[in-house]
Amino acid sequence: MEKIAIIGVGRIGLCLALNLDRVGFQVLGIDKDRERVKLIREGRLEASEPGMEEALGAAVDLKVSDNIAAVPEFDPEIVFIAVDTPTVEEGGYDNSCVNRVLADLFSFEWKRGRIELALMCTILPGFCDSQSELARPRGFALSYTPGFVAQGSIIRDQRCPEQILIGEADAVAGDLLARVLRAICVNEPPVHRMACLSAEIAKLALNCALSMKIAFANAIGDLATCVGADPEAILHAIGADSRIGGKFLKYGFGFGGPCFPRDNKALNFFARQHDCEVLQSNATDEMNRRHLAFQFQNFLRTYDQNEPIHFPYVTYKPGTEILDDSQPLALAVQLAQAGRRVVIHDSPAVLDRLRARFGDLFEYCAADTLERLQKARSSSSGS
Repeated sequence: MEKIAIIGVGRIGLCLALNLDRVGFQVLGIDKDRERVKLIREGRLEASEPGMEEALGAAVDLKVSDNIAAVPEFDPEIVFIAVDTPTVEEGGYDNSCVNRVLADLFSFEWKRGRIELALMCTILPGFCDSQSELARPRGFALSYTPGFVAQGSIIRDQRCPEQILIGEADAVAGDLLARVLRAICVNEPPVHRMACLSAEIAKLALNCALSMKIAFANAIGDLATCVGADPEAILHAIGADSRIGGKFLKYGFGFGGPCFPRDNKALNFFARQHDCEVLQSNATDEMNRRHLAFQFQNFLRTYDQNEPIHFPYVTYKPGTEILDDSQPLALAVQLAQAGRRVVIHDSPAVLDRLRARFGDLFEYCAADTLERLQKARSSSSGS
């Protein structure tokens, strides 16, 4: 049975561990959060990510530890690194966690002569090449393989990805990573193998393209709303063209969350470091800001002064508990601060966080109360 180690078993790392375990790999997960490790080990982790608790309960050969020194003793074929790389103010990423992990791994004695490392974190292009200069003389092959997953569907997205992207240290590393990552897939995704630098750029650029598509759809939707046209009909027609496609081409809230905003900013930050500029990134951010301003004014026009404005969710997208760069939340805050009555319907965990942060700025209701209210209104109007 092949062995895989994963350093960092947060949402993405733990989902990968569970998906690898499901298809027969022996997996060791490492995390510095001792309480999380304990809960995973005991099968008591409460996870908001759909499918995670069920997969954890069904795990066959998943081990976890808070001691990174357990990795060389485990002797894995591949070590995946999935630790945090927070955004820094100027637009790049904080690589300190990755650097500490690499320093630890480089310091250990290993049983095998060559150790395969696969970085999953989001980093600025050029990071793997800079670290490979340290890794290669120590017997490490450092590759880059980001996952294109969405919060709220990570397990499914890892099992059925649009593609597998591999920035390979060399052909040996690429062959191994392609085989392991395809083993967890229930579909047959294309595998794109390239140099690390190219893969690092591709990861950021793909997310930027999706952000641009969302911003474009909202800009067209705003225009249609202004002149009395039908946004959904227009966007459906545009998306029907196979050269464009309908995914991410919907009229609604702007893009947000833990990936799109920071990747869009980071790509242009990297480009400017090399005397280039991706103008689309700037335009996309500006379109996103203007869409929020348009929504605010449109809500003020649409709702009477004392009419309650109900939000079915204020996370960055439904089905998650993530408030990072949430456009629905930003709109709700602006409306409430303008004196409007804003009623938020969401999960108990989200409502608790909102109360702690915003106090009585909003009214708070359980997620299903809005559906019951709408059914009651529908029944009343039909009687």
